[in-house]
Amino acid sequence: MKELVELIVRLLVDHPQDVRVTEVDGERTVIFELRCHPEDLGKVIGKSGKTVGSIRSVLGAVAARQNRRVMLEVVE
Repeated sequence: MKELVELIVRLLVDHPQDVRVTEVDGERTVIFELRCHPEDLGKVIGKSGKTVGSIRSVLGAVAARQNRRVMLEVVE
């Protein structure tokens, strides 16, 4: 799932080399912390949070197949 987040975000941003995804594993929950170039934050979040919401939806679907929960946090 970490690779999926990195792939999606790198295709969206202007500075793909600055994309960092940190995975924090829990028992049934996985938290992904996404860091990117400050100029790309708007592209990742999108208008009214629609882009990051869509990424979260895709991650939720993948995690549901593995009987897990997932959270995506965008860190400045």
